[in-house]
Amino acid sequence: MRDRTVLLLAVVAIVSLTGSIAMLAVTGPTDSRPDRADAASVSVSDGAAGRFARLHTAGVTGSNVSVGIVDPTGFDTESETIAGQVTKTRSFGGGSVDDTREAHGTATAAVVSRTAPDADLYLARVDSVDSYRQAVNWLVQADVDVIVAPVSFYGQPGDGTGPVARSATRATESGSVFIAPAGNLAQSHWSGQYTSEDVKNRTVTFTNGSRENYVRGGTEITVWLSWDRGHADEEYTVELYRTNGTDSRLVARSQPYRGDDVPNERIVADVRPGDYYLVVRGPASPTGARLRLVSPTHDLQHTTTRNSIVAPGTARKAITVGAYNSRIDQLEPFSSRGPTVDNRVGVDVVAPDRQFAAAAPDGFVGSSAAVPYVGGTAALLLDANESLSPHETEHLLERTTRDVGRPGLDNGTGHGAVEPVRAVRAAQNRTDG
Repeated sequence: MRDRTVLLLAVVAIVSLTGSIAMLAVTGPTDSRPDRADAASVSVSDGAAGRFARLHTAGVTGSNVSVGIVDPTGFDTESETIAGQVTKTRSFGGGSVDDTREAHGTATAAVVSRTAPDADLYLARVDSVDSYRQAVNWLVQADVDVIVAPVSFYGQPGDGTGPVARSATRATESGSVFIAPAGNLAQSHWSGQYTSEDVKNRTVTFTNGSRENYVRGGTEITVWLSWDRGHADEEYTVELYRTNGTDSRLVARSQPYRGDDVPNERIVADVRPGDYYLVVRGPASPTGARLRLVSPTHDLQHTTTRNSIVAPGTARKAITVGAYNSRIDQLEPFSSRGPTVDNRVGVDVVAPDRQFAAAAPDGFVGSSAAVPYVGGTAALLLDANESLSPHETEHLLERTTRDVGRPGLDNGTGHGAVEPVRAVRAAQNRTDG
């Protein structure tokens, strides 16, 4: 059995007005959601521990599988949870791989360690969109078997045609299983078209005729506005206003993002506590352009859950994972939904995002926790059956799921919740047959 490699891409970015890595962000809930206070006390549940313990006892531990994790926060390579499994580290761009100041990379590795305890860990740090793509290409060239990417790229097309999604598709076509998050934008995403019915005086109207979309949450505001490539030469902008209920004042106006070839603009601003709203403006005449407005930091007053999946989860051949709260047996309210803009289901499977909350000091909840859960499960499948192709691996994960939403396939939960024991048994049966 040749060595298997699983890549977990957990990309985080702290954005500034002039920062070059504002496209990348941890795929956890925005700051107004129950991320820390609720999750910090949650550890591995008996159910999760029992499921994986049964597999580990049976000798399915991720042996001969190497797991790569790419994260701009770095890793605590001396952490007891991962130190014995760290095989190789590499930095793409600036910054040291070994960084104890941030918990995200270490927590991601800890989830993999708990699901696939005999897997070897390969750790990489990135600092930009380009370095992310370099990391994917590097591991594809190294004959990596599974790539898992719990990272959100905002301002990208929703149909899988952007550079981030294309990178995932190319990896799959090269023989790697690519696993990505759906994202956490169901409560902070709006999409619509720039038509005569939806535009008044160059200003977009949201629901109920409102041209103001209030934002709720903390004081560090990030907003992305994007539109389809067919209207790339047209100009659209989003403006941020502060209001006291009577008067309003312009605080910030979006600027084009120059870090890719996608038509988009962004606002990144530190503001004082208070009431704020967003306004979207465009050409004098309706164009029919499809607009997407998202905030990775704030919930929006007017939202559309449809089409809220983010890249690389929009990739046409990725396994896209939604966040599922197994304690109450429900999809997380913030978990992004399909369909994609090109009318694919969008979400393939969901996975628990609170089983391993204790992996990080402040809790570990959201897609960043759900995706490595699936990545570890994929490592176990490849340990059980080394002959699986990317398509076969996806098929086994999907057909062995448990329904947690409406019966059958749906845009929120996909095929259902991943069941590690069922999936591994199905992989073994393919070998036995």
